[in-house]
Amino acid sequence: MLARSGRIPTLDMLSRVRLAAAALSLLLLSPAAASAQPEGAPGPAANPATPDWILRPYDGPTPAERPVTTLHGTVMVGYQGWFMAPGDGYGAGFVHWGNVGAKPPSCTVDLWPDLTDYGPDERYPTEYRHADGSAAEVFSSTNRATVLRHFRWMRDYGIDGAFVQRFTACISPDHPERWNDRRTNAVLQHCREGANVYGRAYAVMYDTDFDGPACDTIIADWTRLRRDMHLLETNAYMRHSGGPVVALWGFGFNHRRFDAPAAGRLLAFLKSPDNGGCTIMLGVPNDWASWTDERMELIQRYAAIVSPWNVGRYNSDASADAHFARLWPGDLALCKRLGIDYQPVVFPGFSWTNLKRGASPLDQIPRRKGEFFWHQVERVHDYGMDMAYIAMFDEVDEGTAIFKITNDPPAGDFVTLEGLPSDHYLQLARQAGRLLRGEPVALPAPLGEQPESPAEHGP
Repeated sequence: MLARSGRIPTLDMLSRVRLAAAALSLLLLSPAAASAQPEGAPGPAANPATPDWILRPYDGPTPAERPVTTLHGTVMVGYQGWFMAPGDGYGAGFVHWGNVGAKPPSCTVDLWPDLTDYGPDERYPTEYRHADGSAAEVFSSTNRATVLRHFRWMRDYGIDGAFVQRFTACISPDHPERWNDRRTNAVLQHCREGANVYGRAYAVMYDTDFDGPACDTIIADWTRLRRDMHLLETNAYMRHSGGPVVALWGFGFNHRRFDAPAAGRLLAFLKSPDNGGCTIMLGVPNDWASWTDERMELIQRYAAIVSPWNVGRYNSDASADAHFARLWPGDLALCKRLGIDYQPVVFPGFSWTNLKRGASPLDQIPRRKGEFFWHQVERVHDYGMDMAYIAMFDEVDEGTAIFKITNDPPAGDFVTLEGLPSDHYLQLARQAGRLLRGEPVALPAPLGEQPESPAEHGP
């Protein structure tokens, strides 16, 4: 997800679509990529890279009980899953990393992942070099082992689950043989497996316009996910207010195409018991509560959760407090009146100088060793909310990722964690969940005394 507003110098959806829609070839996971996996994961599955293999029911282990039956008391993350690399079996080259294979290389990311824990079949060398001359490596989201590893981290650090991003520009239900559709579906399949294996929750989040073509695409896509993947038939699929959660991001944004009858048709489809009886979450802009047109009518009729986007809307504790004071009391009062829930968005910082080719400063919204992130979490708690959406788990393009980041990036313009452990923000995510559930909090250094070891993190 990205911050979007004409008033805010942050990334528009179009840049994501431009990168995600880069030319990819047909999906074909290599045996090596399929065999590498975290400890405790089930054995490798055959991968003939056909739509029938990708869009198939899940037959692996699943939690005995649903990990999430309500979003109350949970911390969720957004999961992009859009990174690719030469050798991952797809033949697409580097996707969402930039020209990291060129000489000289260039990139579109401001954070470099820490691959210490990754297996040899999960690492893909680039032309970037560390100070010692060694090749800097990246990962591919198409690698099953990597996605399972990420969900294992969610378990180890107490993150309740993930909203798996699904861009309508990248799916084509009528042509499942197309490369982008295969890639998108394979990543969803890996996320479903990871959630089931490690007792986390997952849900689909469509990043979309709301005109006729986009709504028709989602209707066709959701139909096949339920028909072919049996997507809702494991305990790992996220539920709230009695139904499976489907998130639709981009509702009501000025730069998103919108047609009220088409949007109403989509929302009615998802809400119908014949199509899962979904609990609908809408990702909306910050001014949503002021609407008096058909957008508000659709929220009142169909939405169970709203989640206004905050990334880039403030850049300091003081500006965050002003933002919250201006919006949250009215938002929460309206939600109470409408009988819907409110999922606030928090983020660790922001940087996209490489994506913007130097037009934006490095470390545009500093993380301040976690203080910026934790201040937002405390304010969520202070306003009486008990759930949060962290943007994002793996978003290194805009510098909002909370997964393991290295302090030893290659030569270039990169943000580091200022010497903190690579899992610092995963530790903070765990403490965020504790705070929102009213449990004792033990912040990692330097915010607290000592960091917890991952081994102490229960499911």
